[in-house]
This record gives sequence, structure tokens and C-alpha cells, in this order.
Amino acid sequence: MASNYASRKNTTHLRFLKSDGEPLANEPVRLRQISHEFRFGCGGFDAVEYAGGNPDGTPLGEERSAFLKDRLDKTFALHNYATLPFYWGRFEPQEGKPDTRRLLAAARYFRDRGVALKGHPLCWHTVCADWLMKYDGKTALQKQLSRVRREVEEFKGLIDAWDVINEVVIMPEFDKYDNAVTRLCKELGRAGIVREVFAAARQANPESVLLINDFNLSPRYERLIEECLEAGVPIDVIGLQTHQHQGYMGRERVEEILSRFERFGLPLHFTENTIISGDLMPAHIVDLNDWQVDDWPTTPEGEERQAEEVAEMYSVLFAHPLVEAVTSWDPADGKWLGAPSGFLRKDNSEKPVYHAMIKLIHGQWHTDVTLLTDGDGNAELCGFRGEYQAEACDKTAPFTLGRDTSSLLLMM
Repeated sequence: MASNYASRKNTTHLRFLKSDGEPLANEPVRLRQISHEFRFGCGGFDAVEYAGGNPDGTPLGEERSAFLKDRLDKTFALHNYATLPFYWGRFEPQEGKPDTRRLLAAARYFRDRGVALKGHPLCWHTVCADWLMKYDGKTALQKQLSRVRREVEEFKGLIDAWDVINEVVIMPEFDKYDNAVTRLCKELGRAGIVREVFAAARQANPESVLLINDFNLSPRYERLIEECLEAGVPIDVIGLQTHQHQGYMGRERVEEILSRFERFGLPLHFTENTIISGDLMPAHIVDLNDWQVDDWPTTPEGEERQAEEVAEMYSVLFAHPLVEAVTSWDPADGKWLGAPSGFLRKDNSEKPVYHAMIKLIHGQWHTDVTLLTDGDGNAELCGFRGEYQAEACDKTAPFTLGRDTSSLLLMM
């Protein structure tokens, strides 16, 4: 593994000119990274309530609003990427009455703060719309596809990345309760339903980034991806979930997952990640949803362990050239299954993992250098890819250091 993270950097030639066209010669220029090209993500669900208000349209109380603002400010001082919830059964509990207004408000909130977005998910057998069950298979499929097109079109320009379909490996076998999507998957087959929903999403926004996403990282998922790609399904990104409620999988396992899924040559997003800072879920639990406890506290020992484990996992993933994004699912403790998996505690206080990741993302993996231009205003920058600001002689100029950026001319 490249210890200097060379795959995340680029070297480019910069030439600085003054407003009169003369070279900015023999001057110090500060080149300060503003944000990463790499997407450090987190669940952004709290923004739906904060920006969109209550479901009935009433505003939040001042205390609740201040609490959510504090959580969001802290979370996205660290992260530059958010996942917003589109679980159909919650987004549209009554047919024809989707929660579009609040989700648009949340999406605009993040856009105004420079946070990139992904919607999750457009098709899933869990948290499915119960009312879909009253329709026959053909009608249910058309309504599912219409739902995909509606959301992708409605949020175009705000959300241009989507988990199109979620957890297909288990979808036709799911037997916890009956639902229309499992029925469709049984009828169409796994690759069949993937093909249908991806085609609808691509039609609605040809420029969108479309993900397949799963927690089952076994060879069954690999075979599904192979089958879909062979059938021409336009998968842009492979989504990999790692909810580690029963303990950190370790560097060797992370690298093993990377070695298997890198063979597809597609970008990899670690879409849902949780590492616990309290007592671990018992190993005998097969379905994580089956572990229900009244209270699941964080502990000082667990917090130190979590900080070390998250930092190691992120370091492995950040070093891999095909990994483009990593999302820690819960911003704060007590979210999914009540687990102490956040970077913040329930009261929004910062855990050791928060500070460990600040040191990596905004420290070790961050570029902030001052270079001296030559007599013709030239300088060479080697830095982590992302958005930058050049500062010299009381002037500033923004620029992007991308993968293919070989030279830039900046006016100061």
C-alpha cells in the first residue's frame, strides 16, 4: 500500500499572472486545499427535519432546531458528502403524497454548503410502500419504475447519484414479511429487476451516477454484478456495505474485499459503514435487525477502540485507487438499531473518532503549502486532488486540481 497516497494526488504546473498580464514573479503563493475530490460521507438524514421542518409543515421548535444545527455543523465540518433517505414506505406512505418538499429543502441545504449528495434507495424490498401490494405484478412494476423516474427527474441537479437498488442478493429470498418488490424480484429474477430500475434511472437523468448496493459481499454479489454487466446494465459504481456491529472486520478482510471487487474495474463506494464504540453485538446474531436492546451505551474503552479501527479502515480505503467514497452511516450514536456507531455522542459531543478523522482528512490528507514563483510566475504543485484557493498579494483565485490537470493559468 502506498504510504504517501500517491493515487490521491496530482502534480501540476501553475503559472500566475497579475491583472495587467505581467508574471507574478518571485512571490510567495499560498495554495490551500478547500475540499477533497474523494468523498468522505455521512448519513444526512437530520437535514430533512432541520431544513424541511415537521412532516405536517410546521416549523421546528427553537431548541430542537439549535440541536440539529449543532449536529449538522459538526458532522459536515468533517464530511463533504451526504446520503439522503428515499425509503419508499416513509417517503410516500400514502400513494400520491410523497415527502418531496422536505427532501428538496434538505438537498438545497447541502448544495448551499458545497456538500455532494446521493439518494438512497430507489428500489428496496424493506421499507417498501405497503399500498403497492394492492396492485398486480405488471402494475406494481410500472409504479416502481415511475417512482424511480419521478425522483431522479425531480432532484436532477441537486442529487445526481443514486443507490438505484438495494440488497438484491437477498431480495427474492426475503421472508420476514410479504412485499411487492420481493414479488417482482421473484418474477423478473435478480438481474431482471436490476435491469428495469437502472434503465428507468438512466432515462430520467443520463448524467446521473447509478449504484448497485449490497451488504452481502459474498461471491453471490460478484456473480450478480457479472450477470448485470454482461446484460448491459449501466452500473456506474459498486456499492459495498460494512455494518460491523459485531466487531471490526480488520485490515486483512478489508483488503480481501477490495481484491475481489476491484476486478470489475468500476469505482467502489463503501456506502454504509458502522464501527461500534460500545459492547459488540453477539456473534450468533445473523440478521443485525434481530438485536434489539433498550439501551446501547458508548464506553470510554470502546471509543478508543473505535477511533483506531475507523482510522485504519479509512487509511486502507483512501489508499486504494478505485475507492471514490466512504460513508459512515450514523453521524451520532443511537441511530440505526440504537448502536453507538457515530462520530458524535447522542448529545453531539465529539468522540475520539471524530478528532482522529479530523487529523487525517484535514491534516495528513490535506494540502496547504506556500510556494515561491520563479521569474516568469511559475510554480509546481503536488497535492491531494480537490478544490483549492491560491492566495498572493492580497488576491485570491480558486482552482481545481483534478486527476488530469497538467497545467493551470491563474490570474491574481
